[in-house]
Amino acid sequence: MDARLDTARALGLEEGDAHVIRNAGGRVSDALRSIVISQQLLGTREIVIVHHTDCGMLTFSDEDIRTKIKSGLKQNVDHIAFLPFKDLKQSVLDDIQILKDSPLVLDVPITGYIYEVETGKIVKVGSA
Repeated sequence: MDARLDTARALGLEEGDAHVIRNAGGRVSDALRSIVISQQLLGTREIVIVHHTDCGMLTFSDEDIRTKIKSGLKQNVDHIAFLPFKDLKQSVLDDIQILKDSPLVLDVPITGYIYEVETGKIVKVGSA
């Protein structure tokens, strides 16, 4: 979701090379519907997860955002998991595992990376 990331450039992709699903924190549980559609209807046979340094998802908890919404919007969002995390590398590894464990996701290569906003470098942190 972060506008500082040019995922295609970081991965050396050209237009049309990949389906890029962007969301807050890059969390796969939030993107599962799109991943299933990409695999089942469009033939995707590899998944790459990219999270990044200096991510806003590292700065709050579910309780923080729920309190803010309840106060500002007067809405109860206790049923929504906002999926923040405290450990960047672990968030990528957790997302790899979520996909490997999902019966909705095909058995395809899954690789996780961290994009370093400060340097533009992309670092592999895990695969399955």
